[in-house]
Amino acid sequence: MKRVLLAIALSAPLLAQNVSVGEAQSFQASDAGKGDEDYQKGLSALDNHDWDGAIAAFDESASHKKNSAPAALYWKAYAQNKAGRRSEALESIAQLRRDYKNSRWLNDAQALEVEMRGQSGAPVNPGSESDEELKMVALNSLMQGDPDRALPIIEKVLASNNSEKVKDKALFVLVQSGSPKAAKLLGDIARGTSNPNLQLRAIRYMGMMGNEESRRELPAVYAASNNPEVKRAILRSYMTSGSRDLLLNAAKAEQDPELRHEAIKQLAVSGGSEQLWQLYSSESSMDNKRFILKQMFITGKSDRLAELARAEKDPSLRAEAIKSLGLMGENGRPDVLVDIYKSDTSPEVRRAVLQALFLQNNGKALVDLARSEKDLEMKREIVNKMSLVHSKEVTDYMMEILK
Repeated sequence: MKRVLLAIALSAPLLAQNVSVGEAQSFQASDAGKGDEDYQKGLSALDNHDWDGAIAAFDESASHKKNSAPAALYWKAYAQNKAGRRSEALESIAQLRRDYKNSRWLNDAQALEVEMRGQSGAPVNPGSESDEELKMVALNSLMQGDPDRALPIIEKVLASNNSEKVKDKALFVLVQSGSPKAAKLLGDIARGTSNPNLQLRAIRYMGMMGNEESRRELPAVYAASNNPEVKRAILRSYMTSGSRDLLLNAAKAEQDPELRHEAIKQLAVSGGSEQLWQLYSSESSMDNKRFILKQMFITGKSDRLAELARAEKDPSLRAEAIKSLGLMGENGRPDVLVDIYKSDTSPEVRRAVLQALFLQNNGKALVDLARSEKDLEMKREIVNKMSLVHSKEVTDYMMEILK
């Protein structure tokens, strides 16, 4: 998965080198070679790793001078490279460049050429490439083959006047490296000491694609920073990487109310229902408890909410838990809601149950409660709620009232 994400982030040409033939065909030109039997034979041969068969088929396809000829020349060079015939592959690329100067396959061919230079041990100098996309292909190739040489170049690219696009992609390449030197450089960027303009992007990439070592840097960066924007980016990075314990720690220790709420929100988005429960259990502020309850339904898990809806001593908090259950639809434990309505005497709680069942569009439960309700005022309220719910049970009950 990382390789596909890296390829997409770097360039379409790089993608052609890192994915399967079938994937490359769908990304590059799904309509290329339609109606060309030799071209289709070539693709089948590539799928079977029959390099010689692919070379012969694509050579024949390219000789037809049809619309598929540029693609055929590219795949011919690809197969020749796979077969170890790199000089022939370079000749095929040269033919493509010479005969089809405006073909969109030229970028892919140039990327393949850079890749072959890296495979053959020839120097790959990203700085020698004028095209930004090819510069990144060369940089990625160098990182894979010789990371010690690549890191100083990445550092230079990040500190240079290159476009933000190139810097962003260079940073993405850096995140893939597991070397201690790369981790130190990435940590410096995340702290803002190396390149403040790339700080937030480095933090985002560390959460999205970084290894465990790079992710361990983030709590130290969070603790050392006084910048709310940086801290917010780290909290979101925790969510991306599934670091629920770090989010829980931030939610407990953070003194800034907005950042604390951000940590709770990201904890909910990450599915941390148990962590939210721990936080709720240790919280003394009513406002904070209410905020946590509002986030609990985002996790999609209703067990803890149902427990609070039943057992929370404060009626307003119980009502908030019931409201959250209502927002969860069919997963919001309507059976628990009905039991609460029947056993609770608090008007606030009972009205919260009716509103929750209404939000769930649960006509049957509302009808059952209306049938058993003895208080005329509450019965009217139930009927008012169900009048906005469309179900057979509600229609039948309304007919009974009209008789």
